Amino acid sequence: MNMDRLYFRCLTILIFDINIPFKYMLLKKPMSILIGAVLLSIPLLNSCEKFIDPEQELILKADEIYTDWDEYRSAGLGLYALQQDLVEQILVLGELRGDLLQVTENATPELIEVYNFNIQKDNPYASPKNFYKLISACNKLIRQLESAYPDVLDKNKPINNFDRLYGEVLCMRAWAYFNAVRIYQKVPYIHDDLTDVEEIENYVNSESSYTVPFYINYAPDGYYNDTIRDTTIVLTKQFLDQKAVIDTFTVQLKNNIKAIGVNHSINNGDVTWLVTVWNDYARHALLGQMYLFDGNYTSAIKHFTPILYNNTSETSEIRFGLDAKFSEGNWKNIFRGVEPYEHIFTLWFGKSFQQTNGIQSMFSILPPNNYMMKPTESSIKYWESIWNDPKVQLYNNDPTRSKVTDPGIPGDFNRGYGVSYKFYKYGKEMSVDTIAGMLIKKLTGRNLDVQLMMQDVDTVISKYSIGRNEYAHDAHFLIFRAAGIHLYAAEIYALWVFDHSGIIRPETNTSLNILNNGSYTIGKQRGVRGRVGFADGYESVQIPNIIYIHDPITNEIVGYYDYTGNLPKKQEYLIERIIEERARELAFEGERFYDLVRIAKRRNDPSYLADKVAAKFSGAEKEAIYQKLLDEQNWYIHYFD
Repeated sequence: MNMDRLYFRCLTILIFDINIPFKYMLLKKPMSILIGAVLLSIPLLNSCEKFIDPEQELILKADEIYTDWDEYRSAGLGLYALQQDLVEQILVLGELRGDLLQVTENATPELIEVYNFNIQKDNPYASPKNFYKLISACNKLIRQLESAYPDVLDKNKPINNFDRLYGEVLCMRAWAYFNAVRIYQKVPYIHDDLTDVEEIENYVNSESSYTVPFYINYAPDGYYNDTIRDTTIVLTKQFLDQKAVIDTFTVQLKNNIKAIGVNHSINNGDVTWLVTVWNDYARHALLGQMYLFDGNYTSAIKHFTPILYNNTSETSEIRFGLDAKFSEGNWKNIFRGVEPYEHIFTLWFGKSFQQTNGIQSMFSILPPNNYMMKPTESSIKYWESIWNDPKVQLYNNDPTRSKVTDPGIPGDFNRGYGVSYKFYKYGKEMSVDTIAGMLIKKLTGRNLDVQLMMQDVDTVISKYSIGRNEYAHDAHFLIFRAAGIHLYAAEIYALWVFDHSGIIRPETNTSLNILNNGSYTIGKQRGVRGRVGFADGYESVQIPNIIYIHDPITNEIVGYYDYTGNLPKKQEYLIERIIEERARELAFEGERFYDLVRIAKRRNDPSYLADKVAAKFSGAEKEAIYQKLLDEQNWYIHYFD
């Protein structure tokens, strides 16, 4: 076996300590599947030479193992397994610290620490180790591709699969850094020369500089196509804040990628591959998200635009368009499987192939699950206090005379009860009709009946159990999906004021159209609220001069705001309604805490976040959490201090 084969075989073994998702192995030839499984599941050996020792009877000729492309693709697909390992940590930290999720009496001490913003360094949810693993593996593969296939750096060269793989790895590394910095406030810059977790930890724990003791530099020499030399490198320890992470990796994602996403569906006809690997739409979504958090709305909307105005679909539905495909009762189908018309990038799991996560176990009350977290009262109120087809008589010249003549029907039963959450009483799920009746009883003041109905009820998140039994534990995790990007865009348009040929005007109407009915563009889009039936007449979100305040239980008018001539207040109100809609649409998907952080920072008002999060506590604990969260430093895990 020549040295380039030996080096890359060592590289493949050392990158991973878990199996490649079996779905990804289906593309390989039978022999490749067998050898790949052996290579990626054996314990790490002292040396690659030992692995190919003749006494083990595992010597194979190069053409009996993989082609070059098979080897690289195996390494690339293994990165998704490392990304899978981050799912539970990202979900817990992104939701349990927000206002929509709380712990149950079954919660582990580690979850309770997260919930109380008292996270110790030895808490596994605080550990950056899985970020290290993913970033170091990305560094290895990036280095290898740049060395063995330098054309990946030359945009004038024809595009091939090595370019597409290179783009995937750059996106994955940027995503890891961005999510890490939102958790830790600052993250160590992990130099490309650091390619294993132990090295990274030694580097992070060093005083100011770290010496890489041994580094193999692999590059073509024009004859044997492999040159190996020993190099000693001294690295200066650096930390990046969110601004530095965004500045660094947006440049890489815009300038260093020729193409992204190996299209396996060409070979096997499985279109779900299009969204279960990093792809160009996912790259745009990540870039737009980073720019939004940086306050660069012009750049953010530029990258959201290919998703908002996607006209490449071959069917009657609009890819990433909020049309009839997932409207009303079909909304829940977003979570049944991989849906390329809504999903932009999804981490795939499959129990049959030993690819599982602990999300369902943490949420489900059905044995053998553990039911450690549940929705807050605030989250339930978002779904219960939305009204279908209300009728209102308005007297804007005398707002005190305005009144609701028909409150309409309470409750979002397309996204809320029976879909995102359920009630269980004495171990049995309560029916949708029962809960709809309960809301009517609330509306009509039959509070004793409601109290009796809801006594001894457990509230359970069901979003990750749709279409799965209690043993599944393999719900897919959505990194980006269409509605989330549409709501990001609505947020930007709510804030923006445009210069239209010298005429300055706000873009709040575009924001409202995205939020309500989808009329911001041609086609059959319905908008975020419209596709689940809440965009007609008074049930839509509006920002007139007089904005009425409604009781969440009866829908009666209980007050009003007069925002005549006050555009900033209208914009602030609209943003709040968008954040409410993000709760209904995207609850428990990992972004809620960061939504609150983003708005609080933009307003320079930490009480915005503190108010919402503290509301899920009671008594002295509520005040203590509120005071704690007034200090922005307590929004982060200070692992590197």
